[in-house]
Amino acid sequence: MNPTASKTKEFEEHYSTTLSDYVTAIAWSPHDKTLVATSADGEVVLWNDGQLTTLQTGSGTSIDCVAFSPDGKFVAVGGQDGKVKIWQGTELITTLDNPRTWVDKLAWSPKSNQLAFSLGRYVQVWDADTQEVVITLNFDTSTVLGIDWRSDGQYLAIGGYKGVKIWDGQNWDQEPYILDMPTVSTAMAWSPDGKFLASGNMDRSITVLEWNNPDPWIMRGFPGKIRQLAWSQATTQLGAPILASSSVEGIVVWEKLENEDLGWESRILTNHVDIITAIAFAPNSFLLASAASDGWLCLWKKAKQVTQVLTGVSGGFSSLAWHPQGKFLAAGGDKGELLVWSKVSRGQGFRGS
Repeated sequence: MNPTASKTKEFEEHYSTTLSDYVTAIAWSPHDKTLVATSADGEVVLWNDGQLTTLQTGSGTSIDCVAFSPDGKFVAVGGQDGKVKIWQGTELITTLDNPRTWVDKLAWSPKSNQLAFSLGRYVQVWDADTQEVVITLNFDTSTVLGIDWRSDGQYLAIGGYKGVKIWDGQNWDQEPYILDMPTVSTAMAWSPDGKFLASGNMDRSITVLEWNNPDPWIMRGFPGKIRQLAWSQATTQLGAPILASSSVEGIVVWEKLENEDLGWESRILTNHVDIITAIAFAPNSFLLASAASDGWLCLWKKAKQVTQVLTGVSGGFSSLAWHPQGKFLAAGGDKGELLVWSKVSRGQGFRGS
């Protein structure tokens, strides 16, 4: 347990503010220094290199998910009131109303302005360019617990009870590919190269499917259900990304072995003393960030060793997100704190674009 880790600062505090309630979600624009954050009180705020703009004030109804479109043009949020709201810049252009449904998962296609969002046991795909619903998909076996598009935008994976269903976005009417499991998929993510799909499961296991290989790997032995998964954009000498997974207060990092029969080699990372709430790799790097309810945000060099621990929340951390170029790291707190750190360059805080 090391709250200081290193005297060498890789990141320093760049900005901080406080929302009125728990920060539920944060996301960076893919193209500039714009960050969007949402709260359990229903706030939606835009931060642009020091300037904070409120898109929506708190109403007591939680907003739970947020994402930028791949061109950075649109911001979408969903929440407890069943509304999906889309802003273009600071203008609210669309409200999709879904009464009696809690929208807590949404994701933009990486290649088009199509937005997928959860509606109970269904996922709806809406096109921002045509302003029309493209398709409604029936997950059927349970409430939808995860949505993720493959990086090429062709496949949409949806997770929940009894595994993951994968639809072909170029042929929605085709029956989905089913990654069948006897448990619940609680976390799910495509690797950035599109070769692997990982599912973290309620039965304390991880399933990794290599696309076009019908035999997935299954990793077991975790202390609790898998809460988060994160893939690296960077790849090892084998050409494979590495996978980080969190369960309770521990992280396990998985690296693919050359021998297919042996699958993936694991290493355990321990420093946190409370439940980990978010993990993410820095872009094009093996630098891993982990945020937890203990109020520590740990930076793990090469996903192996803690080099810096960031603090600044009075309770715990609830969320984190890397800037697309890795220049900034943002995190939200249980008490409404919103913090942005900048990468230190030659002893000075990074201030460039």
